[in-house]
Amino acid sequence: MTATVEHASAALRDPAWLRWGLIGLTVAGLLALILLPLILVLVEALADGWASYRQAVLEPDALAALRLTLLVAAIVVPCNAVFGIAAAWAIAKFEFRGKRTLISFIDLPFSVSPVVAGLVFVLLFGAHGWFGPWLREHGISVIFATPGIVLATLFVTFPFVARELIPLMQKQGREQEEAARSLGAGGLLMFWRVTLPNIRWGLLYGLLLCNARAMGEFGAVSVVSGHIRGMTNTLPLHVEILHNEFSFSAAFAVASLLALLALITLVLKVWLEAAHGDSLRRALH
Repeated sequence: MTATVEHASAALRDPAWLRWGLIGLTVAGLLALILLPLILVLVEALADGWASYRQAVLEPDALAALRLTLLVAAIVVPCNAVFGIAAAWAIAKFEFRGKRTLISFIDLPFSVSPVVAGLVFVLLFGAHGWFGPWLREHGISVIFATPGIVLATLFVTFPFVARELIPLMQKQGREQEEAARSLGAGGLLMFWRVTLPNIRWGLLYGLLLCNARAMGEFGAVSVVSGHIRGMTNTLPLHVEILHNEFSFSAAFAVASLLALLALITLVLKVWLEAAHGDSLRRALH
C-alpha cells in the first residue's frame, strides 16, 4: 500500500528537468533584470572615486531633491493609510449599492498611465485649467509646485494600502467588531482595540509598498513638477536632468540613493514576511 502511494506521488511530481529549468530561468531573470542593474548603478556611481560621489550626493540640488522626495512620501503615506483603512473598512464590513464601482475606482490608478494622471492635474489646476484662474487670483500654486507633486503621487499610490487591507478584513468578517459593540465599545475604542491590532501587519506591508512607489514615481510627477532645479525636482527627476546633461557619474550617484531607499524597503518587507508571515499571507490572499 505504501509503495503504491509513493508511486502515485512520484507520478504527480513534476519532472526534475522542468523544476530545475524553471528555477534556472527565474534566477537568470533575477540576475539580468534586478541584481545586475543594481550592481552597475553602484559601480558607475563610484567610477570617479569616493570624493566625486560625495560631491554629487551632497550638492545642494541633490539634497533639495532628496528633501522633497522624503517630504512627499511623508505626506502621501499617512494620507494613504487613512484612505486605505476607511475604504477597506467600508468595503469589507458593509453592504451598499455601488460597492463594485468603488472597488473599480480604487483600482483605476493601476490601469491609467501616470503621465495621463499628471496631464489630468494640469488640466484641472494649471494656469489655463478649470480651477487655474481662481487659484491664480488667490495666490495658490499647485502645478509646478509641491502641492501638485503631492496630488500626482497620491493618485498613483492610493490603491496600495486599500488593496492590501480589503482581502484581510473581508476574511476576518464582522464578528469581533459586533462582539465589541455588544459589550458597549464605541466606534473609536473598537477600532483601536479590535480592528487595528488585527490588520496592523497588513497595514504596515501596504504602507511599505506605498512608500516605495511614492519615492520612485516619475511619470506623473514629471508632468506636474516643471523640473525646477532645487525646488520641484524629486530624486528621479534630478537623475534624469543629470543624465541629460551628460553628468553620468553624478546621475548614477543620485540614483544610488534611490537604490538605497529601495533596499531599505526590501529589508523591511522581508523582515515583515519572516516575522509575521501568517498575517501577511492572509492580507495578500
